[in-house]
Amino acid sequence: MSAIRYGCLVLADGSVFEGELIGAEREVASGEVVFNTSMSGYQEVITDPSYAGQIINFTYPHIGNYGVNSNDVESKRSHCRGIIIRDLARRHSNWRSEDDLDSYLKLEGVPGIAGIDTRRLTRHIRNHGSMSGAFGELNEKKLGEVAAAELGTSGIDLVSQVSTKSPYTVGNGPWRVVVYDLGVKQSILEQLGRIATIEVVPADTKPEEVIRRNPHGVFLSNGPGDPEMAGAVVSAIKQFLGVIPVFGICLGHQVLSLALGGRSFKMKFGHHGGNVPVRNELTGKVEITSQNHNFAIESGSVPGVVETHFCLNDGTLEGLRCQDIPAFSVQYHPEASPGPHDSRYLFDQFAELMSSFHGDQS
Repeated sequence: MSAIRYGCLVLADGSVFEGELIGAEREVASGEVVFNTSMSGYQEVITDPSYAGQIINFTYPHIGNYGVNSNDVESKRSHCRGIIIRDLARRHSNWRSEDDLDSYLKLEGVPGIAGIDTRRLTRHIRNHGSMSGAFGELNEKKLGEVAAAELGTSGIDLVSQVSTKSPYTVGNGPWRVVVYDLGVKQSILEQLGRIATIEVVPADTKPEEVIRRNPHGVFLSNGPGDPEMAGAVVSAIKQFLGVIPVFGICLGHQVLSLALGGRSFKMKFGHHGGNVPVRNELTGKVEITSQNHNFAIESGSVPGVVETHFCLNDGTLEGLRCQDIPAFSVQYHPEASPGPHDSRYLFDQFAELMSSFHGDQS
């Protein structure tokens, strides 16, 4: 049994949390600390590209109890800066399990710290907002200096760090869809693959290259960080609006909104978890959703749209549909991995939008 490695987490405001280091060995790990409220799906969370630049604090106390497997990954590698947990399961038990979480973290190069009072840390972030932090074996003073120097996610181009470098094709559905990879999750591609044959392209792909592919639709994926730093994508979208049906999720929702003339802002501590209630204004139904974002679009700032969804926790805008052009988007994750499946109908609505624009392809 390996020796315990003691360390501590220090936030940029000087708050200190002592614990035991797990996962990949690093002298120090730093990033923006956010909390995730999902009760399961830790492997999907760790491999979600939208967590680039961030350290994930899991609010659920027991992490690692069902192990890990090769099917539950959302990208080819992990992009988060590290994880913070209360209790690392000493044994993992599940018929799908292939390995334990600690071994997986080491394989993926993800450092972690356990034994942290995650409830206290979560309350601190809720009260003071997401902030940079650092953990490792360094002393508190040096960790504090690293945390204070961490840039966070505002004003940083994180999309270029996670987007594919070359195009690739997946899915076998009847529609042809080009996916702008801003940090796309595998589960989103699986859901789109039901309705379309997909060509995934890099985030810096020129609009004329997409138009030359003659797609039935363009999908704007999820991704990390500040939508204001995705300027090339925002400019590209303007070339498609009214010409090709567009569907955006998460960061895709934000860049579509900016292209339409909307305004974004950074939230106090964001939405991260699989249990966020959203009201569909068109149906009156409440959907329990999976979410992961630190930025949002200001309600009322986007011209020419119907605001279709709102978060019941804080009233933030969660979805919109253009009135005069074929385009819509949602802030949350209808693919729900991890999370409930309440909103997967949106992928079928994308197919319906393409059908009404181009005619039936069945």
